[in-house]
Amino acid sequence: MAFLTFVLTILPLLFRTGLLQELDSITPLQSLSDGGTLVSKEGSFELGFFTPGSSKNRYLGIWYKNIPVRTVVWVANRCKPITDSSGVLTMNDTGNFVLLDQNKSVVWSTRLLKQAKRPKLELLDSGNLVVREEDDSNSEDYLWQSFDYPSDTLLSGMKFGWDLRTGLNRYLSAWKNWNDPCPSDFTWGIEFDKQIHTYPEAVLRKGTKELSRSGPWNGLSFSGTPDLRPNPVFDFGFVDDDDEVYYSYTLKSKSVISMIVLNSTTNTRDRLTWIESEQKWQTYYSLPRDYCDNYGLCGANGNCVIATSPVCQCLKGFKPKSQEKWDSTDWSQGCVREHALSCQMGKTTDGFLKFSGMKVPDTKHSWVNKSMNIKECRAKCLSNCSCMAYTHTDIGGQGSGCAIWFNELIDIRVFPTAGQDLYIRMPESELGKAESKVRAVLIAVAVIGGVSGMLLLGCSFWRRRGLEDRNDINQTTSQNGSQDEDLELPLFDMCTITMATDNFSFNNKLGEGGFGPVYRGKLGDGQEIAVKRLAMSSKQGINEFKNEVKLIAKLQHRNLVKLLGCCIQGEEKLLVYEYMPNKSLDSFIFDQKQEKVLEWSKRFQIISGIARGLVYLHQDSRLRIIHRDLKASNVLLDNEMNPKISDFGLARIFGGDQIEERTSRAWTLLKEGRPFELLNKGLISSYDNLDEVLRCIHIGLLCVQQSPADRPSMSSVVLMLGSESDLPQPKQPGYFMDMNYAKGDHSSSKPESCSTNDMSITLLEAR
Repeated sequence: MAFLTFVLTILPLLFRTGLLQELDSITPLQSLSDGGTLVSKEGSFELGFFTPGSSKNRYLGIWYKNIPVRTVVWVANRCKPITDSSGVLTMNDTGNFVLLDQNKSVVWSTRLLKQAKRPKLELLDSGNLVVREEDDSNSEDYLWQSFDYPSDTLLSGMKFGWDLRTGLNRYLSAWKNWNDPCPSDFTWGIEFDKQIHTYPEAVLRKGTKELSRSGPWNGLSFSGTPDLRPNPVFDFGFVDDDDEVYYSYTLKSKSVISMIVLNSTTNTRDRLTWIESEQKWQTYYSLPRDYCDNYGLCGANGNCVIATSPVCQCLKGFKPKSQEKWDSTDWSQGCVREHALSCQMGKTTDGFLKFSGMKVPDTKHSWVNKSMNIKECRAKCLSNCSCMAYTHTDIGGQGSGCAIWFNELIDIRVFPTAGQDLYIRMPESELGKAESKVRAVLIAVAVIGGVSGMLLLGCSFWRRRGLEDRNDINQTTSQNGSQDEDLELPLFDMCTITMATDNFSFNNKLGEGGFGPVYRGKLGDGQEIAVKRLAMSSKQGINEFKNEVKLIAKLQHRNLVKLLGCCIQGEEKLLVYEYMPNKSLDSFIFDQKQEKVLEWSKRFQIISGIARGLVYLHQDSRLRIIHRDLKASNVLLDNEMNPKISDFGLARIFGGDQIEERTSRAWTLLKEGRPFELLNKGLISSYDNLDEVLRCIHIGLLCVQQSPADRPSMSSVVLMLGSESDLPQPKQPGYFMDMNYAKGDHSSSKPESCSTNDMSITLLEAR
């Protein structure tokens, strides 16, 4: 009893003085059992045991501490799961930390670089799990670190690549599936041959098959990813010296949570950023990002131009190896020279033709010398009859270094406003020829910013090609329509869209929803636009897509985002909308600073505008469109903060099942007579009409009653918003869940978000 009294007396004092706290490290006298965790000092990451997906196995891993959606970034025993909760992490007699199962068998262990005196295992706020001497807490001289053995995730500060001194290769490997973190055959790594000095580059592989490559580092970015440029989110760089070859990035703000992850479901490498206001991960960038990122799509000596249809062209001086297969869009055999080179025993009359805006070829058969200048590089290539191309290794400033390619040139593409110069070997007969139309187009697209005359020529060609494509489309129109009907569909050519968005630049990206990314752009006449680049998952043909867009384009209302037109080019399907300068409603109501801009009067104006837009969609338009996921991110605001509904009519293009979100707090507070607890305390002074506020809450609950027959029509909602008549009492919501039956702690005063799903579900019916 005395001991119990002591415990009850001392525990409150310990908690009040902070002597009991979460541990961030394990020393030789401690161990970590299943159920316990280590938490980094600032609470960013947590180490412990977890069970993925529907599996029953237990793994030791690291995840983000403060993200409600458990996001595991590293796993120790990836392929050796523990089948029960007996796992223990402890130190053995060699100073290594080991993971033991119920039989005390070692399922995973660290491998220290040297013998330790007093080793300590510590979880850092970077997400790095390290072993170092206990009395050397500030040193980065780690005896072992998890950053050297990544799983499927690249975090800020990690080195992605090689330590040439030890032969350590840090590469990512995707989980087999959501239930199994064991490495799949989908990998991403830095590849090069040190012995013959090839040009290092990052490659995505599925087993031995090369899926996509970033191109080598050219001093500014990877040659094939020009969208990687200075930005407000993170800094990045590439190290290539005698000791190390690696890429890394660092986040500029601690408030930003971002990572690179391999997804074995989509076979993509994704840059994800946590959006706190929406409580979800948003895809910021993916590779492959388009058709031309598929490795070797156009075969040897073929050039991929995403803005053309078809996308593959032979380089100048080359022709299809098989014209028949090329015409049928089978480009696998690539292109061969029209005229042979004249090089024998180092003597030649060959020269080089400059191609601008290029992603340089596959570097397997390359050679690099960083000390050479471009003249020396040219001479080196010209003296070797097997050398087919050369360029700078560093395009910053005036350019420096030398990279040359041997044999066939594989996986080339052109970028409209980026890329780099590539000098390709040509016979003398080709050097004096007038450039063909294709060559004119490529140069025009590549130097948009600097050669206006050629730009106009190139874009006029694109427009001619667009008209040809449009004629081809018209010829396949179904019997129910005619070519004249296509005049109702405003069409943009790919050249116009590419120029307007700076080749879908990373800096112009506004966001990404369930249907694909959205980019800001500016047309030649100065009009600002928003371009939605639809995901390739649409199963519709051209006619079906065209019909859907024509229907949507006919909808005109002050509270709907206006569709200006579309672009159909090969596999690409783009929608062009009017640009909304104030972005979406969620960027205001879920932001502590921005929310103060929306006082109650403005919020009521937005509510009323949304209701009027829905009335038009439901009954006043030529079509009947029911928007079943009208969340804040689907309401855009113009320069006067007028609301405009977006993403209506797209679900038929992609399909998808209806997703319903749960709401309970509004209902519970109204039933208990406490509805005003929903109000934003920071805006309390702007609520000048509390009856109006209560009326909006009341109407909202009427709209989510269990029986559809009880719910008011949108025209009735508009009338209720504008009148002071009595309202019927709302019945229980159809998907109400009593908090007493829900597990966990629900005492937090943080409002629940009622719209966090990604997909907008829309029903579109002709009248």
